[in-house]
Amino acid sequence: MTLVAGVSANGIQYEFEWHGYRAVVTGTGAGLRLLQHDGRDLIVGFPADEPMPNFRGALAAPWPNRIASGRYPVDGVDRQLPVNEPGRECALHGLVFDRNWRLLERTTAEVVLGLRLPSSAGYPFDLDLVARYELGPDGLTTTVEATNVGGGTAPYGVCPHPYLRAGDSPLNSWLLTLPADSYLRVTPDRLLPAGLAEVADGPDGSFDFRRPRSIGATKIDHAFTGIVREPARKGSGRDGLVGGSLSAELGTGLVTVELREVSGRGVAMSFGPECGWLQIHTADLPAPGLNRLGLAVEPMTCPPDAFNSGTDLIRLAPGESHRASWSIRALE
Repeated sequence: MTLVAGVSANGIQYEFEWHGYRAVVTGTGAGLRLLQHDGRDLIVGFPADEPMPNFRGALAAPWPNRIASGRYPVDGVDRQLPVNEPGRECALHGLVFDRNWRLLERTTAEVVLGLRLPSSAGYPFDLDLVARYELGPDGLTTTVEATNVGGGTAPYGVCPHPYLRAGDSPLNSWLLTLPADSYLRVTPDRLLPAGLAEVADGPDGSFDFRRPRSIGATKIDHAFTGIVREPARKGSGRDGLVGGSLSAELGTGLVTVELREVSGRGVAMSFGPECGWLQIHTADLPAPGLNRLGLAVEPMTCPPDAFNSGTDLIRLAPGESHRASWSIRALE
């Protein structure tokens, strides 16, 4: 077990190891830069001295995914957020991924970072955010808690943005298990919501991964829902955590997404009922060296553009808090 801190282009780097897992969390954005098990990469990482590319490992809050044109109504007044995806004219992945988070707690097994997100013209609400990363025998569990410390009711959503790696073989050969019955169609130009569809009705049925099958050449950048959860199991532990894994004492059970090589080894991501949506992206990029390096698996509390649609949008009254958790573990 080790616990190391250093400074890089991404702020302070918090490195810690336990039970064969090694993780590095960045002070800038409280993002997950590296996660390994016995030396094997479970996510697509990036060097400590280079900026975070393509939101790898970012935390997206106070909204996940996109807000169309960066505009949304609050009490009858339209608010304008910074548009950081100009090609699609959207506000993408929230306001915290490039902020400096402060250290709240460090132990042999966890790193806890905090951020006060102050009111702004585009988001006139004050939030206290806490991100807890904890290693255990079952991998890395992340818990993000947001508390409204201001005076108005704040719209809110959250998701992580890791690119999972099953192994060193090409992504096309990986076997994906995704227990979701439907997905959100999107507009081709801006990837904004265009209505729900059954996964079997996707392009040639290629969005149906309810049974494990290879990803192949399928290109995905869509939100899935209608998620089938595992039966609830009894567990115990502080704040719903058991030895670094999500407790199954969640009433409706967990959701687990598995990504495996043909050999059977791979990586799994689990999350609880607070995340009713799941963005999947095959990381199709024009640069050959970056194209389809990993599969983005993003448990979301709400779908894209929820600030406008209101679908599953969390509304935090003054003094209220919201907590969401997810875990990543190796499959051997």
